[in-house]
Amino acid sequence: MFGIGESLASFTYQHLIMLIIGGLLIYAGIARKWEPLILVPIGFGIIIGNLPLGYGVMGFQMPDGTVVDYLPPQWVELIGQGGEPIGFLSRIFQYGFGWGIIPICMFLGLGAMTDLGPLIARPIYFLLGAAAQLGVYATLFIAVALGFTLPEACSIGIIGGADGPTTVYLTQMLAPHLMGFTAIAAYVYMAMVPLIQPPVIRAITTKKERAIYMAPQLRPVSTLEKIAFPICITVIIGLLVPSALPLIGVFMLGNLLSVSGVTDRLSNSLATGFVDIVTIFLGFCVGAYVSAQSFLQPGPLLVFAIGILGFTLATVGGVVFAKLMNLVLKTKINPMIGAAGVSAVPMSARVVQRMGQKANPRNFLLMHAMGPNVAGVIGTATAAGVFISLFGY
Repeated sequence: MFGIGESLASFTYQHLIMLIIGGLLIYAGIARKWEPLILVPIGFGIIIGNLPLGYGVMGFQMPDGTVVDYLPPQWVELIGQGGEPIGFLSRIFQYGFGWGIIPICMFLGLGAMTDLGPLIARPIYFLLGAAAQLGVYATLFIAVALGFTLPEACSIGIIGGADGPTTVYLTQMLAPHLMGFTAIAAYVYMAMVPLIQPPVIRAITTKKERAIYMAPQLRPVSTLEKIAFPICITVIIGLLVPSALPLIGVFMLGNLLSVSGVTDRLSNSLATGFVDIVTIFLGFCVGAYVSAQSFLQPGPLLVFAIGILGFTLATVGGVVFAKLMNLVLKTKINPMIGAAGVSAVPMSARVVQRMGQKANPRNFLLMHAMGPNVAGVIGTATAAGVFISLFGY
């Protein structure tokens, strides 16, 4: 057992910096209301995971008896050598993330919460979701140019899709030592959508373009279409990109349960209590994994810098492609909806809605923006599947 003296003696300025970072994330979640459901657990996880001698939280022990009070970035290799997590969160991390259970469960809940109707009504919005993947692939090449390996670059590049669960799932498959860094970057940038996207959108659009009016009502979508869509998408992606099937499959299952009309109890459970529980464990474990010893290094900090560049490029890709579409479409679309092609559901769609009404009070772009938004989720998950097929199993 260790006493107060030993604990205080182990406390360094790096621990203090991490406690401050955790506090700032909690502040952002509570005071600024930036994605509080995920930032508050992450922030508190960073705090509890960076208190010295916290063996019961994220402790790790090797066969020779060596014990550390945090889960090392090389935890997969060390477990293969006989190492064992001994903290309650490190055990949850090993099975929840090492086996990919938590991000899969998150996608199941998100599927039940997501309305695919706008995308079904206008399938052309698939193109905007695909265009926003520019951020993923451009960031991948930037990361490679900066010296990261291809698997690491894929895990960093997926941050550009602004999809936390996909980032966690892919990183666990390809570069588990980057898990905490890529996951926190993805969720922080998702939370900062209202700050990041508006200046980017204003920089690449004119006031006239932002004021383009779009009729608020999309065509009605039948129940049959809503039921057939998740089944068809699962089959198509399962045949073309089998490695994306775990994410796409559970996402579409969650959605099917919500639209079938006969499984309300299941869909309601998934969309409420189930996804809330998974969110707590995801945020808490990811935050606790980010230790001072591994985070305050040039590499992890570079991941954050590259990530925000990827998110910016994703926004640019969606908006620019929407402007190109207007060259051939008879009825023009507001190019801002292309910015919603990132996977930050529904934050980016809400940003587009607010900016659209500010430019033209008659505009109600939310349902239009949700189409590219959902397409972005599918696109990012598919991109992750491509990366896994190339560099994973």
